[in-house]
Amino acid sequence: MTIPTMFSDPELELDLTATRKVVRCMLDRGMDVDHGTLLVGGAAGDFSTMTFDERLRLIDAVLEEANGTMPIAVGGQGTSTREVIALAKAASRAGADFMQVSCPFYFGHTEADYFEHIAAVADATDIGLIVYNTFWTSSDLSYRLIGRISEIPSVVGLKWATARTDSMEFEEVVSNFSDRFCVIDNQLKFVISHMLGARAFEVHTCNYWPEWGVQLSHDLKNRNYEKVQHALIRNVLPFYRLWREIETDFTSGDGYLDKLCMELVGMPSSRCRPPTRDIRQTYREKARAMLIESGAPGVVAR
Repeated sequence: MTIPTMFSDPELELDLTATRKVVRCMLDRGMDVDHGTLLVGGAAGDFSTMTFDERLRLIDAVLEEANGTMPIAVGGQGTSTREVIALAKAASRAGADFMQVSCPFYFGHTEADYFEHIAAVADATDIGLIVYNTFWTSSDLSYRLIGRISEIPSVVGLKWATARTDSMEFEEVVSNFSDRFCVIDNQLKFVISHMLGARAFEVHTCNYWPEWGVQLSHDLKNRNYEKVQHALIRNVLPFYRLWREIETDFTSGDGYLDKLCMELVGMPSSRCRPPTRDIRQTYREKARAMLIESGAPGVVAR
């Protein structure tokens, strides 16, 4: 699960005290080594608006607060391979367990470019790498490229967030590589991906409802697939429906709806840094209604 990074109002300076409180809340509400990994400075963690030094300070704060109770992954996105390598080395020295590596964005790229980016980070440090295949930055990694990546020993995870097609790329990759990687389903296909061998799952609901993620873990391990699918429709779909509306009508980015929902259940929160716009006033009541509809606990009164 991605930990949203907190900022102070109105200057939007890094608020490590509030971020620590979020980590503590997750731990107090059931998240542990058996139920998750904390991703620090990922997309929902505003990595793209932070300086390199801020990312290092954030890593140190979360590692200290978690204190070994959960594995820690570091968001390793960046347009410069040299900077991603420096971040990987710093994360490894700090004690992080993994680093999530997305393909460099902004420039167009080929699969060979992405492979060399991953290989360069792998050669520079021994931290475990999670390769992130996304529909917004990747060229939809081919089966052949996944095979090449599987030959890099330090690549231990494969996170997948691209739309399924009739070619069944995701199903083919999970079926054939789940013994090699920890496959992380980031596209809400939890039932089918678990049946095929995926063992990790990304869902924004956990940021404001950690107990939901703990229950999801139990239900998948016990193969209560019908229960899982009904829970996705009942508890998760309303969140993503509102997210689509906000991105269509107001702003884009990641983490902003998570943060508003966290605020509405009494957790520490803040806005995201620009260029993502502040949605809190515009969408507060719609978000409150969505949380009540989805059954989220602890929704605060108006």
